[in-house]
Amino acid sequence: MKRKISQPGYSILLVTTILFFVAGLLTILPDSGASKLCHLGYNAHCTFTPFSTIICLLFAGISCFLRVRLFKK
Repeated sequence: MKRKISQPGYSILLVTTILFFVAGLLTILPDSGASKLCHLGYNAHCTFTPFSTIICLLFAGISCFLRVRLFKK
């Protein structure tokens, strides 16, 4: 039996989860044009790399948790 979610809030939370996850992955990418070193010691796309990655992945996890809890059938 397939689960079909027809509520608009589910889609919004799914997109939010995906965007935060992708943003977390983008923060750790090396960038030769970066002006400063990140806290891990290389020129990353974001200078606050380990902290910003953890925060983005935490928000992705929270939105995923809310999506599962609010729209469980």
